[in-house]
Amino acid sequence: MLDDTLTAIADPTRRAILARLATGEARVTDVARPFPISLNSVSKHIRMLERAGLVVRRVEGREHFLALDPRPLDEAAQWIDQQRRLWSRTLNELEKVLNDA
Repeated sequence: MLDDTLTAIADPTRRAILARLATGEARVTDVARPFPISLNSVSKHIRMLERAGLVVRRVEGREHFLALDPRPLDEAAQWIDQQRRLWSRTLNELEKVLNDA
């Protein structure tokens, strides 16, 4: 799941979609409107975000509504923080060894 999340947020268009959805639920057509690409291309980005669990789709008649699910971002942030602490500790230990030498 982490791989899917990181792959999904690696693209600026997908990050922009997530930023839009952070303000609230929106119709697919409204999400797609500001982008200078086809609706089909935006839909491909949305499907990738859905696969990563970052976006949830709700269908009401012919309208498709999208909403942000931030839980995968929280999981990624937690992993990144764990890595930062691990590497900071490791590098601090290395620095101490080098300074004592």
